[in-house]
Amino acid sequence: MCVKSCDLMECSQLLKKFLGIAFLGIGLWAWNEKGVLSNISSITDLGGFDPVWLFLVVGGVMFILGFAGCIGALRENTFLLKFFSVFLGIIFFLELTAGVLAFVFKDWIKDQLYFFINNNIRAYRDDIDLQNLIDFTQEYWQCCGAFGADDWNLNIYFNCTDSNASRERCGVPFSCCTKDPAEDVINTQCGYDARQKPEVDQQIVIYTKGCVPQFEKWLQDNLTIVAGIFIGIALLQIFGICLAQNLVSDIEAVRASW
Repeated sequence: MCVKSCDLMECSQLLKKFLGIAFLGIGLWAWNEKGVLSNISSITDLGGFDPVWLFLVVGGVMFILGFAGCIGALRENTFLLKFFSVFLGIIFFLELTAGVLAFVFKDWIKDQLYFFINNNIRAYRDDIDLQNLIDFTQEYWQCCGAFGADDWNLNIYFNCTDSNASRERCGVPFSCCTKDPAEDVINTQCGYDARQKPEVDQQIVIYTKGCVPQFEKWLQDNLTIVAGIFIGIALLQIFGICLAQNLVSDIEAVRASW
């Protein structure tokens, strides 16, 4: 029984360890390419959300879990195995708590999402990864801004004030534009002057629905798939905890028989 548990633990934790190293490597490489590592102070002074953080956080957590589980199984170290199960249990508890709180305080979450999107709209031109993330979001959900295209007034390049000398004044990014299937090349200037047109004409050229309501609609339409993914992740975590605890019990039972 101990041999089978060890084999399963070793395979799963080696995979987590390699994935963690990969995510960490991608994150550090991306920061190096952007010049963040040459100016460490910029890490704490990012204008908006930096998507690289996702790779670094996920990579760091997966590496720690993979290292603890892998070394614990290989060396039959009960301390590392217990650390692995407790750490995984804490993550599971946090995920469960976040899910319950998200359901109970969904209006507050909606307001925070609105604030988050608008805060990153302000920093749209400041970070290429952030810019690509916003463009992907608007294209995928066919939306523009948090609650509408006018949210782009928050950006210094797209606002409609008379003092704005930018060519993109009163426009929107190309990712807000409705797509013509016949076009093979993206027209990056399709959003110029779009918000100077009447609202009826705007709907022909750009998406006028905000990303927050579009995300809510997508969530409702794909609720079964999303729930299935979260349940699958939860079952894998529970399986990992049970496997580690079973291995700890086997090791302690063998040691007690000496």
